[in-house]
Amino acid sequence: MEMIRVLIVEDIADYRQALKRLFDNTQGFSCIGDYKSAESCLQAGVYTGADIAVIDIQLPGMSGIALVKELQLIKPGLLCMMCTAYEEDEKVFSALSAGAHGYVLKSDTPVQILEAVKDLYNGGSPMSSQVARKVVQSFKLHPAQTEYQLTPRESDVLQLLSKGLLYKEIALQLGISHETVRRHCFNIYDKLHVHNRTEALNKYFGR
Repeated sequence: MEMIRVLIVEDIADYRQALKRLFDNTQGFSCIGDYKSAESCLQAGVYTGADIAVIDIQLPGMSGIALVKELQLIKPGLLCMMCTAYEEDEKVFSALSAGAHGYVLKSDTPVQILEAVKDLYNGGSPMSSQVARKVVQSFKLHPAQTEYQLTPRESDVLQLLSKGLLYKEIALQLGISHETVRRHCFNIYDKLHVHNRTEALNKYFGR
């Protein structure tokens, strides 16, 4: 089984250690570094060996959003997921615009956080359902299916992605395989000329 190497940037010590234990004690995951600030993370340079960075928004000094921007510049392949108590519209969209690939809340269960990290590693862009609803509510639906030549099934998949569902949940709801969902997502991203779920939702809903 492939090991998902996770980096944590979180200033609250108890929560940071809880996340570290969660990843270190779950098969298939490994925490390769945990830091209380963006500056200490950048100084250590451990991010070069990470697959996914789990980052809080409200950090002392440089914010988590600014850290995401910096990491995307120096290591574009690093996947960044916000894990925060904040679900205000402005913070959500600032994080996603900065290049975050996913957005979960600290109120999510450990299982939900593990599933989100795994989904992100496998090509998804996980969002907590509360966050996904905010994203959808801020969009104005337009006839993207016609404009981008999406098939009805691809539109179905994209609508379910907008609700924050994981690939396996979409597969179950539509009665198709996990691999078929991945193939539909690849086709959707190709037709919309985007690279992930967040960009696809922005374009599809015309934000």
